[in-house]
Amino acid sequence: MKGETLGSFLKTRRDKTDPTVIGLDPGPAPRRVPGLRREELARLAGVSVGYYVRIEQDQTGTASVQVLDALASVMRLDDAERTHLYNLAHAPARVPMVREAPEEPHQRVLSLFESLHETVPAVVLGRRGDILAWNHSGHELLFEHLPFEAPLDIARRPSVPWSFFLDPLTRELYSNWYDLAKIHVAYLRLTSGRYPSDARLAELIGELVMKSEEFASLWSEGDVADCTVGRMLFSHPTLGGMNIDYQVWLQPESPDHRLEVYTPNDAATRDALALLPSRMHLTAASPLEPVTVESAHRDYAASTTTRADG
Repeated sequence: MKGETLGSFLKTRRDKTDPTVIGLDPGPAPRRVPGLRREELARLAGVSVGYYVRIEQDQTGTASVQVLDALASVMRLDDAERTHLYNLAHAPARVPMVREAPEEPHQRVLSLFESLHETVPAVVLGRRGDILAWNHSGHELLFEHLPFEAPLDIARRPSVPWSFFLDPLTRELYSNWYDLAKIHVAYLRLTSGRYPSDARLAELIGELVMKSEEFASLWSEGDVADCTVGRMLFSHPTLGGMNIDYQVWLQPESPDHRLEVYTPNDAATRDALALLPSRMHLTAASPLEPVTVESAHRDYAASTTTRADG
């Protein structure tokens, strides 16, 4: 899949900039193009039209920080959009793709995750939205149709963005699926700008574009957003309707690995979530001993060794 460029991103932002919001008189006649015209953006940013056209056509190599700041200010880009703009501007023209080793969650993230036990549903997410770990209540809330050991299979870890668009059971879980889908796509775009050489990320985006018309449509919008807090409206097959907030916790030393926790927004949801730890105790082999990532890895390795010996 061809990577996004500075020019293509600028065009999507220009098309989505409302002229009236930045003080332009739209005039009596309907505008023939959405958003800003190239000459309008260039004039307001203090650059020549020819120079801006070359930037948008990726013919300048790069642009100075001053020019990027001016363009971002005119189009009222938010922090996430500015970050993505600068990432694209500083990326080399030809980026060799690299297939990095499978991710392992940072120990500090795991320590915080395991300290939660089952007090709240929680998952640890990798750079591309792969689930690196989940507690029992997090698993039952989001992916009860998958084996609990699934994150331990490094080659086939559950992927949140993949499941969101290509797994019907995951899709049916959310009453506000479309709103959340837009956030997933926008966050993937922000991540792709940060890691333009990540072959696994490029393959994930390419697969979703090819297999999901909805993903492809949202991707073409060019939107960018961080993913730190938000609301999930559930239609859970076991627990019914729920109103839940997600919150993402980051360690500065390991920004690629995110701890995501889920908290209730009303009494009915709080009562429903309270059932999850009790269901875990009914299914866990030793309910008095908390399940940690390390113990789960040991148990999973032992089970695979037993099957191989058998």
